[in-house]
Amino acid sequence: MVVKDKQISVIGLGYIGLPTAALLASSGYKVNGMDVNNDVVSIINEGKIHIVEPDLDKYVKSAVSSNMLQAFIEVQPADIYIICVPTPFNDTSEIPSPNIDYVKDAALNISVHVKKGDIIILESTSPVGTTEMIETTLKEIGIDTNEIFIAYCPERVLPGKIMKELVENARVIGGLNDKSTEAVSDFYKSFVKGEILMTKAGTAEMCKLTENSFRDVNIAFANELSILCHNNGVNVWDLIDLANHHPRVNILQPGTGVGGHCIAVDPWFIVSQDPLNSRLIKTARVVNEHKPEWVVEQIKEEAEKRNTKNIACLGLAFKPDIDDLRESPAISVVDSLLKQGYEIKCVEPNIDDHKEYDLVSLDEAIKGCDVVALLVKHKEFNSIESRTQIINKKILNFCSKL
Repeated sequence: MVVKDKQISVIGLGYIGLPTAALLASSGYKVNGMDVNNDVVSIINEGKIHIVEPDLDKYVKSAVSSNMLQAFIEVQPADIYIICVPTPFNDTSEIPSPNIDYVKDAALNISVHVKKGDIIILESTSPVGTTEMIETTLKEIGIDTNEIFIAYCPERVLPGKIMKELVENARVIGGLNDKSTEAVSDFYKSFVKGEILMTKAGTAEMCKLTENSFRDVNIAFANELSILCHNNGVNVWDLIDLANHHPRVNILQPGTGVGGHCIAVDPWFIVSQDPLNSRLIKTARVVNEHKPEWVVEQIKEEAEKRNTKNIACLGLAFKPDIDDLRESPAISVVDSLLKQGYEIKCVEPNIDDHKEYDLVSLDEAIKGCDVVALLVKHKEFNSIESRTQIINKKILNFCSKL
């Protein structure tokens, strides 16, 4: 491995920051990661990981043992700063608005080290104008932003395939000026095999939000279709199979809802900035946010038929085969049932324990509960239909055709 001459500081060592830091370290960069969580810092410095992601453990162990990656509680001096902090929304009104305080704090933390020729990259999903906000924040404390390069480059990876897609996926680079776009593009070309697409900062910011809003709208169609089919006695899985034989139709599979920190959040960033002209995007969010409520009612209806309170919920993560519970619709279902007095056994093969939920094995859940609800299609549940038939249990399937 050829050691490159630029040092990198990655701010935020979560689901995107840590894989990015580990990949860059394996590519020959000396990387200092920063996170506000002391436990996260300690775990990484032991060469271990605090999240579940295929191959990430190998990358981190190798990078730490070779002294190419180290974690800190404070931002360290570098030549390239990559911001990967959370951008939650303020859920205090009908239309949630994005909270970019962590991005601004990261910019302020960087400011004490930044020097002429440095690069600052924002990767956090952000509303249009956030990259400009970083520049404004730096200018307000006296930094000459004409002497540095600032750009936005959204991550576009799929949990479960992050280490592969960080390298292979195309990347959109939007600088505040042409020089920034070119400088940041040259950096990504040093470790990304996918196409590098250059644009302006605002376009790059809107691109990430658009991608996830497009997916949200398409999922909303499938989720709404599943409810309509249920009300009309139609098997939604068979219907979609038939409809998708049309050469210009490709309906997605319905599910328990939409979760994660991207699709379930990003559309609100667009809606909050222009509510009047984002009616379709807002409606899709409403449909997808309603789906867990509908799932709860179907489970309750089945429980009443069987005169039981014992329910098994299979899956807690927001999508199959990961441990990420952020914005998970399955969690919404479980929490709602618990609040209404139901006795819930949860099966989540990607998590060893949880302080709020009673985690049990799949066999224990099936045998010990009267109602079995499949909420997330983890690979461990592939044989669930035959297993439930053996003990004469009906499964309520909300996430994919068995």
